[in-house]
Amino acid sequence: MCIVLIGQYLRLARLTDRRLADGPFSMAHEILSAPETIAAGDSLAPADLVSKLEAAGYTRNPANPSGSFAVEPNAIRISAASTSGAVQVHFAAGRISGITSLPGNAALADYRLDSELLTDLSANEKRRLVHYNEIPQSLIHAVTSTEDKHFFEHGGFDYRRVVKAAMVDFRDGRKQQGASTITMQLARAMWLHPQKSWRRKAQEILITLHLEHVLNKQQIFEDYANEIYLGRRGPYSINGFGEAARVYFGKELWQIDTSQAALLAGLIQRPSYYNPFRYPDRAITRRNLVLTLMKRNRELSEPDYQAAVAAPLKLAAQTADDSEESYFLSMMNDELQTDLGEAAGQSRTIVTTLDPGLQRAAELAVRSGMENVDRQLRAKGENHGAPPQVALVALDPHTGEIKALVGGRNFTDSQLNHALASRQPGSAFKPLVYAAAIDTALGGGARTFTPASLVSDEATTFTFGDETYQPKDYHGDYQGDVTLRTALAESLNVAAVSLAQQVGYDRIVRLARLAGLNGVKATPSLALGSYEVTPLDLAGAYTVFANHGVWVKPTTIESVRAADGSTLIDQQPVTRQAMDPRVAYITLNMMQEVLRSGTGATARSQGFWLPAAGKTGTSRDGWFAGFTSQLLCVVWVGFDDDRDLKLEGARSALPIWADFMRQAAQISPYRSAHDFRVPSGVVSAQICSDTGELASPLCPNTRNEVFIAGTEPTTVCHEHANLGADANGGQ
Repeated sequence: MCIVLIGQYLRLARLTDRRLADGPFSMAHEILSAPETIAAGDSLAPADLVSKLEAAGYTRNPANPSGSFAVEPNAIRISAASTSGAVQVHFAAGRISGITSLPGNAALADYRLDSELLTDLSANEKRRLVHYNEIPQSLIHAVTSTEDKHFFEHGGFDYRRVVKAAMVDFRDGRKQQGASTITMQLARAMWLHPQKSWRRKAQEILITLHLEHVLNKQQIFEDYANEIYLGRRGPYSINGFGEAARVYFGKELWQIDTSQAALLAGLIQRPSYYNPFRYPDRAITRRNLVLTLMKRNRELSEPDYQAAVAAPLKLAAQTADDSEESYFLSMMNDELQTDLGEAAGQSRTIVTTLDPGLQRAAELAVRSGMENVDRQLRAKGENHGAPPQVALVALDPHTGEIKALVGGRNFTDSQLNHALASRQPGSAFKPLVYAAAIDTALGGGARTFTPASLVSDEATTFTFGDETYQPKDYHGDYQGDVTLRTALAESLNVAAVSLAQQVGYDRIVRLARLAGLNGVKATPSLALGSYEVTPLDLAGAYTVFANHGVWVKPTTIESVRAADGSTLIDQQPVTRQAMDPRVAYITLNMMQEVLRSGTGATARSQGFWLPAAGKTGTSRDGWFAGFTSQLLCVVWVGFDDDRDLKLEGARSALPIWADFMRQAAQISPYRSAHDFRVPSGVVSAQICSDTGELASPLCPNTRNEVFIAGTEPTTVCHEHANLGADANGGQ
């Protein structure tokens, strides 16, 4: 028997040593945001910068290996652990007024903060790893008072507690007293399956002996603090006090007070039963019991005890950890598995493309915008059934890096990522129809189209094979002959189908597929966005307009490193030329009219004024897709059951887009968006807005129009010039 036990001990010791050598949490992935840049002129108060620094792991302790900061009058001094060096950030009137290097006080245009830790993720677990010196003493005292009073004194087993538990169980005639020490709990949680058996208990004892032999008490407590299960949030389990502090209090672990430390310690026994969000009274009762034990063990003075017992729960807002960034993390994990396959398990540090500032702006815009949608539906008597859902995708149009993503209203309620759900884009597809028309200047065809070309907007029945198709304009009004610019800006359906028929449906399909929209077919309804796409696919398609005709594949990953520091992924943009830069620019220029005078003009009334282009879309859902030179964003709003939203895109998706882009315009580098670059081979001419011909002195409505060189009109407006001649003849 003794030989068997020794053999079993040696086997478990080897397994434990191997796991400890890799690190007890070697299977966890450290998920980081993209590094965030701050710049002079940013709308940022000192408290906001402090929040960013704390989220990135900076503390006020100069010895902190992750970096430190110090708050001074109208300034914050930052000492970074990275190569960014030390700087002083100056503030005035709620903005960054300047950034200077330290030492030297040289003026800097901007400063790059370290990446923010989003989470440590392993399987369906979330944790934020902490070191022993980052754990508040109040939490250490709360845990030991509750779980293992003599932890720092015994060698892994508290024999006094075992005897006491046995006596209580014998007296009461049932098993109710636990005697597991912190080391035993760690052994069970990290190395053993949860099924109770004598074999598992024996293994637990042997692993406990080995842990106490190879680790000191601080190391054991640190591993315990990072492993302990403390509840669930959506599909993820909350593991470790670092993640729990963020979920329950919206704080970093070192920021919690004594009452909050007691609540976390109290959760260990039954996390679901004492969940403070669901059962606040139970949580307070349990917390106060922990505080009583701390006082009894002389870890808490009477005044401190009274203050902690009287303290309210002070929980984080329910949405704090149900942050829509969970949709992003889920999509990032899928991309990681696709890119690395079986090697995905080797990844340890993943730098994502997520911009924390933009993500917060996206969540705020979605929350406010969907409340507005709800109000409109209630006013129309359309508030029955499940509420409408939403998706927002924001990316860098030049690299494809997804900077913010919201996949629904609440990740806990629904893990369906609506950014990946296929729906009809409606008129948000039309720019591809108009781009195919402009492309006739390069690829031939029966007719060459320009923004000044006239197309018919009259009630029309189109034939396709043996079928007929009768589109209608959204408000039922028809405008007769209109220029392509007007037809796109005002989203005229009949004009779009008429144009598509003349251009050729196959030509539009080829262009759409080059832009990443593979599910479309060559039919008349193609022109009105009848074939389903995802918001993510549409965002990718719009990169061709914002990126000089080059399609860029959206991505969530910037880089991935293994535990040994080797690079597994160093993401480079995946691109292809989808259309000529001149075609892309002229279509973009027409899409600017949407925001200037067309269906998207209300975006300007919401305070967003940067140069931008975009397009509304209304099917059964509402869409808006638009971009600046620095940022592209697509918003979708609709019902999961495909009910008609009965709100056009301009009233549902556009306000969310405008709010988000307005906030983005306050953040570096997105506020530096500039006018779109005009490629060579594009010329402009003054034309008559009514006829599309060169403007005469008598034309009442004129504008400057853009053309691919060689396609600009050469005939002076005959309609108004002739009127002038008739008038002269009449004299």
